[in-house]
Amino acid sequence: QVRLVESGGGLVQPGGSLSISCAASGSIFPFDAMGWYRQAPGKQRELVALTGGGTNYADSVKGRFIISRDNVKNTVSLQMNSLKPEDTAVYYCNVHRAWTGRGINDYWGQGTQVTVSS
Repeated sequence: QVRLVESGGGLVQPGGSLSISCAASGSIFPFDAMGWYRQAPGKQRELVALTGGGTNYADSVKGRFIISRDNVKNTVSLQMNSLKPEDTAVYYCNVHRAWTGRGINDYWGQGTQVTVSS
């Protein structure tokens, strides 16, 4: 079973920066995609950034956030810069596994709270 643990969340002022990390344990394969999602109160969980077979960012965070993955340590981090109040959400780490002919598996961490407020 894949286990994901996020850390690094906290309270940040608008315009500030914060880095959050995800440590993965269990069987993680190089072809697994790893990414960050977030969910604000009353909203659906949305993709923030994804790495694996390329790097993708939500339009709302392009130019501000940077995702990085260490395949040796099995970690994925998200450097968040120029934070805005609308970035406030619980941020979740995700591992997405798409097996050819074997279906799809998704694994999630418990989340870390990021609050952007003055």
